[in-house]
Amino acid sequence: MNWKVLEHVPLLLYILAAKTLILCLAFAGVKIYQRKRLEAKEQKLEAEKKQQSEKKEN
Repeated sequence: MNWKVLEHVPLLLYILAAKTLILCLAFAGVKIYQRKRLEAKEQKLEAEKKQQSEKKEN
């Protein structure tokens, strides 16, 4: 067994933890972006429906 590899285990664990943290943050950022985009789309549709209903009343 190569014992010198075991000396680098803490460094490898830090790299793995950093990579995992970066991936989680990126995933959360994408989800937030998608939710904001969806909310904006829903608000736009709601505004259009309101305008159409106002036109029908007049």
